[in-house]
Amino acid sequence: MHRNLYVQVLTGIALGVLVGILWPETGAAMRPLGDGFIKLIRMMIAPIIFTTIVVGIAHMGAMREVGRIGLRAFIYFEVVSTIALIIGLVVVNVLQPGAGLHVTATPVDVQAAAGYGTQAAQSHDTTVGFLLNIIPTTIVDAFARGDILQVLVVSTLIGVALLGLGDRVKPLVAIIDQASQALFAVIGIIMRLAPIGAFGAMAFTVGRYGIGSLMSLGKLMAGVYITCLLFVVFVLGGILWVSGLRLLPFLRYIAEELLIVLGTSSSESALPRLMAKLERLGCSKPVVGLVVPAGYSFNLDGTAIYMTMAAIFVAQASGVQLSVWQQVSILAVLMLTSKGAAGVTGSGFITLAATLSTVPAIPPAGLALLVGVDRFMSEARALTNITGNAVATVAIARWDDALDLPRARAVLAHPGAAARDVDLALAPASPEP
Repeated sequence: MHRNLYVQVLTGIALGVLVGILWPETGAAMRPLGDGFIKLIRMMIAPIIFTTIVVGIAHMGAMREVGRIGLRAFIYFEVVSTIALIIGLVVVNVLQPGAGLHVTATPVDVQAAAGYGTQAAQSHDTTVGFLLNIIPTTIVDAFARGDILQVLVVSTLIGVALLGLGDRVKPLVAIIDQASQALFAVIGIIMRLAPIGAFGAMAFTVGRYGIGSLMSLGKLMAGVYITCLLFVVFVLGGILWVSGLRLLPFLRYIAEELLIVLGTSSSESALPRLMAKLERLGCSKPVVGLVVPAGYSFNLDGTAIYMTMAAIFVAQASGVQLSVWQQVSILAVLMLTSKGAAGVTGSGFITLAATLSTVPAIPPAGLALLVGVDRFMSEARALTNITGNAVATVAIARWDDALDLPRARAVLAHPGAAARDVDLALAPASPEP
């Protein structure tokens, strides 16, 4: 069992919590371990997305398949993420977590919130700015910045070009495919550090903010976690059921990725493994290559739930009574800003600041109330995001007749064996004697 990544990550999380409780200062100093692991993963995201999408599109039989899959993905993302926003809005109005809290923000938290507000002011939070930001200044700039949407645009254009050139560029496509395999092998090496990354991230979180400090905001945290859980069980579970699969076996199949996300609070940290597992499940490579990366920017269900509840919570805690029209206006703004939030810790908070800045009735200083607990709620966001993207890929593959359903059911019946196959596929080859 000690060789199993699942057990190793779980042990790292438990040790991190223990160190954070017993030795808070030491735990807070462990932050570089978690940040370093996420940086290792993030440096591989752009090239992996590029090679996967380019090869996937280049192997498509017809150009119209790219547009068809993209259109279906866009419709799915918009419908499901809007449902998540509405659910969050309903729950926060029923629970009223901010009513009567009277929480006083410390000067440190006010300063931290002001920093997020500055980042939000510099972000592309208008429709035109958001759309123009999707286009990179140069191809190299897209990869240097690691902007998923920009890399997605570049990869799609190159993939479509290679598809149009056909047999003349088959050798180039083969080289890119081999590069993709090499990149996944590198990910296999990096994933051996996942338990250390999970330990560092959890030790910092508990050591920095403590357990007792969460009690005053426990109602909001509980609301976010319960709402995300209900969304996964009923909405995502229902989508899987319509697609011909069951939720619990599916969650067991991606359990290792969920634990990695739980430890790092970043859904990006499990992206390469998730793509490999979905292909192993029976989803076609073009669908996986297009839907998963796009979903990390356009299908953030957990982030949508959190930002709706957090925005209304700040208003409640600040004593601001929002009318139904104002709440609908916030919902409309979130439908745009939530699409630009990446699946990395802190980005949801920045986009939340951007949203609140468009509603003058809510004091921006109210964001300081969330600084101390945002990290704890990021686990719920990240877990819901990665589950939502995995389910979206299966649903769109099923919609596009690109899912091998008998194979998927067989794989889910023996998730352990399938996970070992993915580990072997990601592991670097042993040198010959």
